[in-house]
Amino acid sequence: MRTRLAGLFLAGVAIAGLAIGVSLGTAQAQARDDQAVRPGEPKTVVHHPAHARRHTRATDKAPSVPLPRQKPTTQKADTKPGQPPERPQFTAAEDAAAQIPGMPDARFFSDAVPAFQRALPAQPGPWLVLSTGGEEGAYGAGFLNGWLQTGTRPEFSVITGVSTGALMATYVFAGPQFAEELHQVYTTVSATDIFEVAATPESLVDSWPLAKMIDKRVTPEILAAVAAEYKKGRRLFVLTTDLDAGRTVVWNMGAIAAHGDEAALKLFRQVLLAASSIEAFFPPVYITVEANGRQFQEMHGDGGVLGPLFFGPEVYLVPGSPLKLPASELYVIFNGKLTTEFSETSRSTASILGRTIGLALKAGGRLQLALAAVAAQRANIALNLTSVPDSFDQVGRGLFDPKYMNALYDLGAARGRSDSRFPKDQMTSPPEPAARTAPPAQSASPPPAPVVPSVRSEASPHPAPQAPAANAGTAGETAPK
Repeated sequence: MRTRLAGLFLAGVAIAGLAIGVSLGTAQAQARDDQAVRPGEPKTVVHHPAHARRHTRATDKAPSVPLPRQKPTTQKADTKPGQPPERPQFTAAEDAAAQIPGMPDARFFSDAVPAFQRALPAQPGPWLVLSTGGEEGAYGAGFLNGWLQTGTRPEFSVITGVSTGALMATYVFAGPQFAEELHQVYTTVSATDIFEVAATPESLVDSWPLAKMIDKRVTPEILAAVAAEYKKGRRLFVLTTDLDAGRTVVWNMGAIAAHGDEAALKLFRQVLLAASSIEAFFPPVYITVEANGRQFQEMHGDGGVLGPLFFGPEVYLVPGSPLKLPASELYVIFNGKLTTEFSETSRSTASILGRTIGLALKAGGRLQLALAAVAAQRANIALNLTSVPDSFDQVGRGLFDPKYMNALYDLGAARGRSDSRFPKDQMTSPPEPAARTAPPAQSASPPPAPVVPSVRSEASPHPAPQAPAANAGTAGETAPK
């Protein structure tokens, strides 16, 4: 049953990417007719539209947000060839044994309990778990900065981030001196800063702006700050999906940063790009590994494919498991609403597919949180959860609308400064649809939903760090290797 659910989920993600691509292509064609494409160099890149919320259709009274521009003709020489280069073939056994050259401590498979336990801090402490959410990561960024301003935000012993949560986690882990940069990253970006509407042999759009801006933003200074926190005993875990192995990989970003050289900086950037590259929508990221004396390239994509939050190996959430999450307290930020909301769906294939898949993925996210809540209660661990409230009714005019993201950031900052930043009844009652009177949505690109995978019994090449989740708990049985 779990295998079937996982298959259905992945098929849904692929269809969602197709729906988004169709919608974007239509939108850009119209934009060219209206001469609405904005010129200029891309700005800060942080996350991608694959996890973006639904946006309403722009009306004559509401100006639309500039759409992604075409890559300048002067850069045509930098474009990829018609077909991606072939990769050396490798076996499942080689992939299971593969390591990053010179960095054996860089990663884990997320279902490997022994490796996960080895990667944890010596002493349990408060954990911060950051979800997927695309542009709605602006809520989490505002929340964390608002909380920081009160002087009561803990120094988290473990921070986990999936997709947009991966970038957010990096800034928070590196230290409060990066708070303003976190603010800028989530309030000064639009769709044109993230991707170009131009298909590649491996994706519906081209993420060259995202890659370029990650290279610019992830500096040697950030790498050094992450390394310093790692040496204090703290841990930063970021997720990607190893598409060859069909498993989630957890990257020990502090261990990577501690190497401190150009190879470490390059890998750090590659992981953040892969963590934000939803499969089939953005091009995959190829990461060089080695096993049995030979090197080959693994194909990696967005870590949210198998769940918007990371709690550690799935066995920690299995009812009746003797394993307990090694945290003193859990703080979870879900970047988006947990409830469904009314929206008259446009009569187009893209809109219908996007709406249907979005509802399915959101339901999966609620299920993941519910399992985590039960596990946390069994482990006697306090779980603190915040998400975008149903009362928030700002409407975005296109993907990554700066006005919409600023409104989300301000909402999160106010919540973070408040004494009731974590509502006690967040998960106590079934979600009711949130009313919305906005116009029909053009497209939907919801965050990937969680599927609880079965326990693996094979060995794991990468360490899998646990991520605190909304209502996290324990789980049982040893992991793959």
